[in-house]
Amino acid sequence: MKYQNVTDGIFISRPNRFTAVVSVGGQEQTVHVRNTGRCRELLVPGARVILEHHSDYRETGRKTEYSLVAVYKGEMLINLDSQAPNRAAEEWLRRYAEEWPDYDIHDIRREVVYGNSRFDLAFATSKRSAFMEVKGVTLERDGVAMFPDAPTERGVRHLLGLAEAAGQGYLAYILFVIQMKGVNCFVPNRETHERFARLLREVHLRGVHVMAYDCRVREDGFEIDEPVEVRWE
Repeated sequence: MKYQNVTDGIFISRPNRFTAVVSVGGQEQTVHVRNTGRCRELLVPGARVILEHHSDYRETGRKTEYSLVAVYKGEMLINLDSQAPNRAAEEWLRRYAEEWPDYDIHDIRREVVYGNSRFDLAFATSKRSAFMEVKGVTLERDGVAMFPDAPTERGVRHLLGLAEAAGQGYLAYILFVIQMKGVNCFVPNRETHERFARLLREVHLRGVHVMAYDCRVREDGFEIDEPVEVRWE
């Protein structure tokens, strides 16, 4: 997953969920934030942020010249782009299909409807068809990655949909894409959304595969890298 044109800036403020004020080359710019989550522990005044520059923003009708896609938390670079994990997960699956043919992953598709659910990815294997829901993770505390960072009823519906698919004989996965390196484990965030955390454990016991992977993050993009241990507490 790669951005075409990046630069850096200094975060000043966040007037609303969709925009931030950033100093770019000494000038204040209103930029689009590609993450509507809270990100309060990351987007703090003085933080160094990474921006994607849209040179054609006037021609394409964009309101902003830049999009905020990543932030430094100390030395740790965290990608914040909530649109990116799905793309990265698709690339990761296609890499699996090419490098490990024994898995026989094929017919990879995006945004597939099943029942009342729309899953991020679907694919076929030699044994069964599969659905995968992808969640980007940007919250980290003391080496522990956590999701969600805000209550997510949408996430609850996705878990119920995956459990239904598993009960009907499909392979069902939820993939937590941890958009950083350097974490020790992943834990569902009970403090923020107790129902989601409890339900995640329940659907796991009902056959939904729960996976977490970290990422190699660069200023101009990232790719899914290594598995991270999932802990329930």
